[in-house]
Amino acid sequence: MIGLDVVNGLAVVLCVVFISYVFAILLPFMRRTVASTGDPDRYEWHFIIPCLDEEAVIESSVAQLRRDHPAAHLWCIDDDSADSTGTILARLQAGDPQIHLVSRRAPDARQGKGEALNAAWRRLTAFRLEAASPRPETDVIVGVLDADGRLDPDALRVISGESGFADPQVGAVQLQVRMINRGIDRPDGDHPAASGRLGRTLVLLQDLEFRTVIAAMQHFRHRMSSAGMGGNGQFSRLSALNAVAEGHDSPWHGSLLEDFEFGLHVLLVGLRNSYCHDAWVAQEALPSARKLIRQRARWAQGGMQCAKYFRRVLTSPWLSTAAAIEIAYFLLIPWTQILGSLVYAAASVVMIYFALTTVGGPIAWLTHGAWGIIPLAVLFGFLPLAIWALAYKLRCEPDTSWRRTLALAVGYWLYTYLMLLSVWSGLFRLVRGRTGGRRPSGWPPSPIRPERRHRVKHRHRSTVPRVRPATARPWLLGHRGTGGPHAALQPPSDCAGCSDRDRASHAP
Repeated sequence: MIGLDVVNGLAVVLCVVFISYVFAILLPFMRRTVASTGDPDRYEWHFIIPCLDEEAVIESSVAQLRRDHPAAHLWCIDDDSADSTGTILARLQAGDPQIHLVSRRAPDARQGKGEALNAAWRRLTAFRLEAASPRPETDVIVGVLDADGRLDPDALRVISGESGFADPQVGAVQLQVRMINRGIDRPDGDHPAASGRLGRTLVLLQDLEFRTVIAAMQHFRHRMSSAGMGGNGQFSRLSALNAVAEGHDSPWHGSLLEDFEFGLHVLLVGLRNSYCHDAWVAQEALPSARKLIRQRARWAQGGMQCAKYFRRVLTSPWLSTAAAIEIAYFLLIPWTQILGSLVYAAASVVMIYFALTTVGGPIAWLTHGAWGIIPLAVLFGFLPLAIWALAYKLRCEPDTSWRRTLALAVGYWLYTYLMLLSVWSGLFRLVRGRTGGRRPSGWPPSPIRPERRHRVKHRHRSTVPRVRPATARPWLLGHRGTGGPHAALQPPSDCAGCSDRDRASHAP
């Protein structure tokens, strides 16, 4: 019976920790207020847009960004696309000095999203050096956007405010993420809805997940200046990118979660991360359960790989105790999910055994005291998940009917079991040493494509010369000395697809 006591004890501990965390992030999120905005003209803006076979969407995405954010430079990366993406971008670049094509070719191309972003960072740095930009790197903001996404027209004004880059210690800001293919007539969701009831339900549940659960986690971290970075809607100071590159050769690198890992490195060099819920970036949701499991399996695997930072997070002098504990808990989530599923499965087997072996059968087992398991299961297993549907109605979509809210509550409870399956799939990928994969194909039948994460194994190191800072980290505090951190920059050798204007900026 000692083994049974251990199983029951672990189950209770995991339940209490989980429900405590849920309410710790939910209450501040429900009570949050709108932050003040700032002046985006104080900063120089650059958007990096990785592109791989994006001919169906890239022209309209670029046009919208140029219309809504005319002051920003767009750095569009053609990562050796098999379609006409590169041709379209070359034409757009020829007619607009704010559009820059970063063309990558084999064997340097298709090495993952991180390497594509690093190529654009090197080209951007060379461009600024040639142009002798007077702005310090602390006032240069670099954003990462999906090729098929959409950025809030008011985003730059919002992240220039007090919750963003108006604070000189903030190195990076993550925007709220929402799903665009919900089939509603609004700027953040007017793409065609998914076909089929299951597809539309999965899209809506992903929107609920990002705008409530993930947003609440991010708001909680924001209060401790340790928000996580995502793959879409991530903005950072150029000085922060360079500070991370100083110790790691490039800003984005490492695990399958290179964006989250970049955010960790920003914290570990002494800067702060912020989350901005008042500005959004919209992206395509996956309406296929199989493709969603595949995507989340890679995320879970990347999270498991990031566990290597556990000790550095807990011992970092730059992180508060609360921030270090929260990040450590987040790093452990995939492993606690694995442990929890085993513990709850074992507890379920024990309950079934007692139900079947009790004299009188399951009914007698329940009536003799086991009925108390039912309210406990509802309290610890259903309500902490279903409550997010209520938060979604109250804070995100107030026009949602109460009937639909109840359906979302049940749906999200079931959705979490799908995510648990993804965690186990990620563990199997980790054990088997898989680091890549194919992008989901076949959705949607229209030209809009839902997932833009590069999934090719890193086969070769890039031949583009790496940027190495010449000084330690004085620019973190706005140093404006001569030479700067990239005085020893060497020009990139790969200028394929660049205009004469940009090619000139690469000359030594």
